[in-house]
Parts: sequence; C-alpha cells; structure tokens
Amino acid sequence: MNHYWYHIAAFLLAALVVLLVTPRVKQFGLKRGLVDRPGGRKIHQRPMVRLGGVAVFVGTIVALLVVWWTGGFGIQTPQKEYELWGVVIGGLAFFLIGLADDLLTLSAKTRLVAQFTVAAIVWQAGVQVEFLTIPGVGLFQLQDWISLPITVVWLVGMANAINMIDGLDGLAAGVSGIAAMVMLVVTLFMGQPAAALIAAALAGACLGFLRYNFNPAQIFMGDGGAYFMGFTLAGVGIIGLVKAVTTVAVLLPYLILAVPILDIFTVVVSRLRQGQSPFAADKRHLHHRLLKAGLSQRLAVLFIYSLTLWAGALALAVSNMPSGWGYAIAATVILSFTSWQVWKTAKQS
Repeated sequence: MNHYWYHIAAFLLAALVVLLVTPRVKQFGLKRGLVDRPGGRKIHQRPMVRLGGVAVFVGTIVALLVVWWTGGFGIQTPQKEYELWGVVIGGLAFFLIGLADDLLTLSAKTRLVAQFTVAAIVWQAGVQVEFLTIPGVGLFQLQDWISLPITVVWLVGMANAINMIDGLDGLAAGVSGIAAMVMLVVTLFMGQPAAALIAAALAGACLGFLRYNFNPAQIFMGDGGAYFMGFTLAGVGIIGLVKAVTTVAVLLPYLILAVPILDIFTVVVSRLRQGQSPFAADKRHLHHRLLKAGLSQRLAVLFIYSLTLWAGALALAVSNMPSGWGYAIAATVILSFTSWQVWKTAKQS
C-alpha cells in the first residue's frame, strides 16, 4: 500500500506543476506570436497559443524526477531501468520533434523519419513488443526482425493518432488522461508499479492541462504535447502490459487505446482508398463527423470521452480485476446516456 502513495504523489504533483506552468507558457506564446491562427478546417475562431504541450511535458517530467529522487521507483533490474529510461527519454525526443514542428513547421516526411529513428532506438533500449496474441493459438513470441517494425509502428502510430484527434478543445488531453488513468490501475493490478508511476504522472498532467484546454480552450497543446502523450501511452502499454506475457495483458493496451486506434485506422484507410496521402488534412475524423451531425464541441468531446472510458472499463473487466465488470457496466450506462444525447441532438439538427 505504501507504494501507492508515490503514484498519488506523482499524479497530484504533475497536475499542480501543469496548473502553475500553463499560464506562463501562454503568456510567453502571446508575446512571441507563437499562435495557431483560425482558417481552413480548424474549429477555433481566434488565434490560440499552441505550446501547451510544454507545460504537460514539464509537469510529467518534474513529477517523475521527484518520485525517482525520493525512491519511489525502488530498485529495478538493469533491463527494467533501460525500459523505463527508454520510455522517458523517448517521450522527450517525441516532444522535441513536435515542438520543432510547432515552431518551424516541419514536413511530414521529416517528422516521420525522426519519429521512426527515435522509436528504433527506444526498441534497442528494450521497449519491445515481444508477443502477439493469435486467435485459436494464444501467445506467439516474436523474433527481433518482426518485433522491431511492429514496435516502431505502434509507438509512431499512437503518437500520430493522439495528434490527429487533437481537433476539438480538450479532446486529446481528455482521451489521453482517461487512457493513462486506466493504464495506471491496470499496471498496478498486473504488478508493474514502475510503469504505473509514468501513467500516474501523465494522467495528472492531462488533468491539470484540461483546466485551460477544455472548451472554451485558452491554449492548445500543439504537436509537442500530442506526440509526447501518444508515445508515452504506447510505451507504458509495452513495458507495463505487453511484457506481462499473458494473453489478456498483451491485448490490454490496444483495448485501452481503441478509440484513437480505430479513428486513425479508418481515416488513413479512407484516404488511401481515394488515392490521397495518409497525412492529408480533411474532416473525416470522428469528431468532425459529430460536429457535422449537429453536435456542439462539448457534447462531441464528452461522447468521445465516454467511448474511451467504456473501452478502458472493458479492459479492467477482461483483466479479471476485482469489480472490473461492475466498472464496465457503469461505463456502459454512461455511454448509453451520452449516445442518447448524441442521437437526440443529431435528430433535431
């Protein structure tokens, strides 16, 4: 039980740091003109500072450093230390790639090359998808030549998936925060307290940022924040769950992150079928379709929150966590209510 205090501390400290740092980041961005201007497929109507990811990153890292300094990570094996540092330093690298894009507007090719390079280095550090679940067969151990591309695609794909859903006020931060909270609970249940500390810090940072990012938003997280959140979630999913070497545990990260995974998959497939670049800007994401159906930003975001919570609750249930099915039933009730609100609003518009 004592270990849980470190997780609570990481969560609260990250949230507090983000609450304190975000206004200063906003002030700096306004002075330097580092804003995202309205136009095209963008929803906002006025220039918005797009550097909120700096606060999210700082809050997460400060919390982890304090917990590490006070002994919260305990004594880890050398391999586990490599994995933990791989996620943290990889998160730093993905944040810097996104920050460079926010400041300099990098090409899609440049971003991808940098992301794939970092992901390959992180794989070398031990953050590896080593098992897959095959229906009717069970767990299948992967050779390195298969593990490397699958790991890299997972890390890069999730970073970009979170970035792609960052189209409405509070959407990416809320979805990431819910997913991080579920990963915190599941990794603790699976006996992975070190990985859970990263999830706790990220969840706290997301919650703190929502104070300024939920509709009507005062600041955007930018690519830096989205890439950092997506990569960190994917990394924790690997070192905290996939490496648990059970059929259920291997599946959990994909279930917890089902909403952004399905969103990016359907959008990319749709673009490719029409001969377009998978990175072409359009309005095919779920949140765009909900707005087109007549929903307000808030209702669209809350509906996607409920979807994410439902997927996370299912993960708690299938992990055989005590009361897991109770959480799943409660999340189903919430999803049913928001779905009814969506149906009623769409019908009236």
